[in-house]
Amino acid sequence: MKKPAALYYTGCEEHHYQPHFLDVCSLCQRPLAHNHDIFMYRGDTPFCSQECRQEQIEMDEANERKWKIAASKISSRTKTETPTKETDVNKAVRNGTVAVA
Repeated sequence: MKKPAALYYTGCEEHHYQPHFLDVCSLCQRPLAHNHDIFMYRGDTPFCSQECRQEQIEMDEANERKWKIAASKISSRTKTETPTKETDVNKAVRNGTVAVA
């Protein structure tokens, strides 16, 4: 009869595999071969091919154009808004130097 092996708690949790950021293409999720070229974009984003990288660049540029258009619409709306309070319309403002004695 065999004695059961003693088990000791070492304080280590079970390790879960976390993939390295260079394991798969950021666009199509294909595995990146370690003996082939990896195409990088914006410093730390890997792609399996120039085509995948270019597609991501084009998507980012399209999103940036949308944001700029939306921002310009918002800024043009705020410039053309008229005051809603009657007191704001009737205020007089003078420019110049004020001397207080």
